[in-house]
Amino acid sequence: MGNITIKDIAKKCGVSVTTVSRAINDYPGINQATKAKIMQVVRESQFIPNNSARNLKRLENNSIVVLVKGLTNPFFNPMIDVLDKVIHNHKYSFVLQRVNDNEDEIEIASEIVLEKKPKGIVFLGGYFYHAKEKLKQLDIPCVIGAVGDIDNKSSDVCSYVHVDDVKESYKMVDYLCKAGHKRIAILAASEGDKSISALRVEGYKKALRDHGIPIDEELIRYAKPDEDIYTMARGYNGAKRLLEENVEFTAIYAISDSLALGVCRALKEEGKRVPEDYSVVGFDGMDIASYYIPSITTIRQPVEEMGEAVAEILFDMIEKDAPIQHKIFEGELLVRESSRCIG
Repeated sequence: MGNITIKDIAKKCGVSVTTVSRAINDYPGINQATKAKIMQVVRESQFIPNNSARNLKRLENNSIVVLVKGLTNPFFNPMIDVLDKVIHNHKYSFVLQRVNDNEDEIEIASEIVLEKKPKGIVFLGGYFYHAKEKLKQLDIPCVIGAVGDIDNKSSDVCSYVHVDDVKESYKMVDYLCKAGHKRIAILAASEGDKSISALRVEGYKKALRDHGIPIDEELIRYAKPDEDIYTMARGYNGAKRLLEENVEFTAIYAISDSLALGVCRALKEEGKRVPEDYSVVGFDGMDIASYYIPSITTIRQPVEEMGEAVAEILFDMIEKDAPIQHKIFEGELLVRESSRCIG
């Protein structure tokens, strides 16, 4: 039973990891019956709690944990590389942890904090709507980077670094509208998604409304539940479905450059030309988008600078006890070969 984790305890008791952590660490406000049940399971399972010799040894572990939602999205690769380099330059260990879309990053962070005692945590991707109390219970410096949205309450207790996805998405669709496009399809994440995709769809709709263009829900193409969102295959399949359904459009806005590359491939296979027949635009500013033929019109996020800012803020908090910081970067519209004016 020695390998049992806090997650196993939570499952046995039918409670969250955070609740188990609060019970073990004697936080006030927890229901006494629940606490008693948790502590009984802890004893029966021979779970080694926070004040044991094993965990005291882990207090010496100078590690930084990076939790990533959307690890399949290549956009994060340069940011992770920057974080890895800066963390090692500060003589800390770098620990990368993937978080699935349906997992609660705070519960995973709570387990990691209890068992591994990192000096700081970086959250990348997804969206961030968590109770202030849950974040406070982590009780270590945290920085949220490149997420879709941040609850105001979360931002009160956590630093963050990101771009304004609504504003940057608006910038892209505004460009297409001014280029004469009125039928603009968008490839988004799954319907009901609350992360970056939802914000970029919001910017898309706002730009259309400001140009007096009716919003056609047929042009908003959501991913299927079993599809990986930020992949070339998703862009390829999304464009194929648009053509198969004979949907009328003159431009496709893909919410990532990976999607845009897949779109271009699908159009080429169907004998269509980019941008002569259809304009294709992306988002993120990945290097591959500039080398593809045709090069992809996109919004460049300053991903390396954002990674450096995340690391700088985190180490200011760890080493200098600096206060919470919030930093929003500006994206850059890069008009390239894959789009053109019409009409």
